[in-house]
Amino acid sequence: MSKRSSIALGTIYKNFSKVLRHPWLAARLAGIEKEKIFFDYLNPKAEEGHARTIRQLSIRITDLCNLRCHTCGQWGDQGFLHKCNLKDLKKSEVTPERYLALLDDLNANGHKPSVYLWGGEPSMYKGWLDIIDRAAEYGMPTSIATNTSGVAAAAERLVNAPMFLLQISIDGHDRETHNLARPAAGDGDNFQDVQHTLEVVREERKRKGGTLPLIASLTTISQTNMHNLVDIYETYKDRVDIFVFYLSWWIDEASAKAHDEDFASRFGFTPKLHWGWVGDWTIKEHQALNEQLMELQKRSKSLSSPPVNIIPNITGVENLREYYTNHNAHFGYDRCISIYQAVEIDSNGDMSPCRDYHDYIVGNVKENTITELWNSEPYRKFRGSLHTKGIMPACTRCCGLMGY
Repeated sequence: MSKRSSIALGTIYKNFSKVLRHPWLAARLAGIEKEKIFFDYLNPKAEEGHARTIRQLSIRITDLCNLRCHTCGQWGDQGFLHKCNLKDLKKSEVTPERYLALLDDLNANGHKPSVYLWGGEPSMYKGWLDIIDRAAEYGMPTSIATNTSGVAAAAERLVNAPMFLLQISIDGHDRETHNLARPAAGDGDNFQDVQHTLEVVREERKRKGGTLPLIASLTTISQTNMHNLVDIYETYKDRVDIFVFYLSWWIDEASAKAHDEDFASRFGFTPKLHWGWVGDWTIKEHQALNEQLMELQKRSKSLSSPPVNIIPNITGVENLREYYTNHNAHFGYDRCISIYQAVEIDSNGDMSPCRDYHDYIVGNVKENTITELWNSEPYRKFRGSLHTKGIMPACTRCCGLMGY
């Protein structure tokens, strides 16, 4: 049976009271999950590539980043942005004013998606707070994935909005481990930035008597931290509302070449971005990793303990070995739902259906609104291809398939 990613029940249950005072927020999140569960009934034109309501607006708002994390497909060991000029990347960005106009248009056309900002490091984009404020005004749940640079200074504004979810990248329980996995592009101590941001945001939230933003710890499992996942949980369990542990997205050369051929046969050109995830950061000690994951699940069982989400939700020694050694294995995740719910926008305004590998472009939001492009012919062609011909080789390790 086909599996679809979903929010873990424990996460919903343990944070229900914190969201309850914001009924509009609960309604938006419920809409996303409802459409995943009843997808076939709610999307009778899926084969034609036609989609309904936009449920998530995901914006890679800038490519600039002050870190060089090893497992990153952009600036990491094999990242696809290495040869790009920083000034050119900055110059090509969409203006804050244009993003506000796009939000206005979404609202006017009845779309109330969650708004997710990422990068690069999104707080390095000048207008990121204005976007969060405008989205919140329209009842669009907002979230950000950040290494915390610049977030502490914005704590009051984020609490006032309110922003729904502050997702902080945490790759180690101590300074040495964290900074080793997330080296700075220059001088810097990102571990200390994380500690300061957690303190400031939690204090501001307490001062306002609010529960938002919820704080999530995002950990990409790597060879550097795989023996310390429980240590991460214990270190931050009193300061974080939700823990997310990613098995990490990756691709090998054989699957990358197969993806080149499959993609080109469908769409007439050869993709490039998936090559940024080719690397040697996959886990080799599957027994040790499974012991860590089992202990995480054990420690997070009680109602007073923050929930743990493993993405994709795969455990067991043999399953983990298969995940990290056989790129073709998809563990039942064989249908992409995110392309019918989520909009992906690159820093230069290019809009894509694909969550991680944005080679297929349907248009640019500098020239068209999101609603104009949402069911355009190129968009419907991409959706229809994946719906009728199945997923492509790169898809088996993609957030859109297994983590959305």
